[in-house]
Amino acid sequence: MNTPLDMPASLRLKMQAREAENLSPYACLNRDSKGRPQPEEECPIRLPFQRDRDRIIHSKTFRRLTHKTQVFLSPTGDHYRTRLTHALEVSQIARTIGVALNLNEHLIEAIALGHDLGHTPFGHAGESVLNELYPGGFRHYEQSLRVVDCLENKGRGLNLTHEVRDGIVHHSKGLKEILPPQLDGLPSSLEGQVVRVSDILAYVNHDLDDAIRAGILEIKGELKEILTILGRKNSQRISAMVNDLVMRTSEAGNGSLAMRAEMLEAVAALRLYLYKNVYRAHRVHDDFKKAMKILRELYEYFMEEDIKLPSGEVWGAEVNYPADTPRQRRVCDFIAGMTDRYALDLYTQIFFPKPWSVV
Repeated sequence: MNTPLDMPASLRLKMQAREAENLSPYACLNRDSKGRPQPEEECPIRLPFQRDRDRIIHSKTFRRLTHKTQVFLSPTGDHYRTRLTHALEVSQIARTIGVALNLNEHLIEAIALGHDLGHTPFGHAGESVLNELYPGGFRHYEQSLRVVDCLENKGRGLNLTHEVRDGIVHHSKGLKEILPPQLDGLPSSLEGQVVRVSDILAYVNHDLDDAIRAGILEIKGELKEILTILGRKNSQRISAMVNDLVMRTSEAGNGSLAMRAEMLEAVAALRLYLYKNVYRAHRVHDDFKKAMKILRELYEYFMEEDIKLPSGEVWGAEVNYPADTPRQRRVCDFIAGMTDRYALDLYTQIFFPKPWSVV
């Protein structure tokens, strides 16, 4: 009979054995993890990838995603996506694929929920500003890794496993191939690759849905032709894409993600259509130009040596930076960590004149 002290180790071994027995040969097992940057004691009832997911969900950065732009800047409607709802939709799609392919669901969820932690306020407009101003450039996926490694938990980081960190830093793709034949630059785990593709499937669908709701797009012409393959409703499109990916990958049976050429071309066509007609549309682009001005001026203001960085809401005094950390690095972290409304409020506080009266 196991004693109370034996139970945690015994339970972990049973959970690890269940993974090895039930998951796909292409799945990433907890017992095969390359570990954490800093060794630590195992949890009595959770395996490493579960702990990583929980640490991300309970982080301050994750909570701030609810007030960060996905596509539309500070939308007044209650049903437009934010960076947080985007992360949740990516997680849902990726988990559906992962369960169907018998992959490690906890690893998928941790990567999906953490992949955009480094995104700036005002979406990619903020990323463009910091890429322009910060020496060496700024990329949100690298900042996401910096958040979990260096900034969260009062500067101690979350000490996540190698596999989650690898999936986070390699999730981005821009307009690159959706399913590239070469794995260079992709996440090393199949779970990470599932999240990368799910990120695309999520945003082409919800950004289209939001653009139609905002009156920017109508289903006609080229868009109508694309949607004859994918489906007119959001649920139809997601089902078509996910089902195709799961079925073709299962048929291939070689541990590589696959889709029918017709489906892959339709997804790529929809993504390109959104870049041309939504992300660069005047109504969206004009607001982003204003947002870029705000972040540029905030960055320049806080680069003055006699100006102290505020603490509290975003990275400030609570992060114990090494003494030799350049001011550009601190200011970049500070700006990137802001929510949209925090940036707007701070800009108003600093640059707008305040009413006064003479008594």
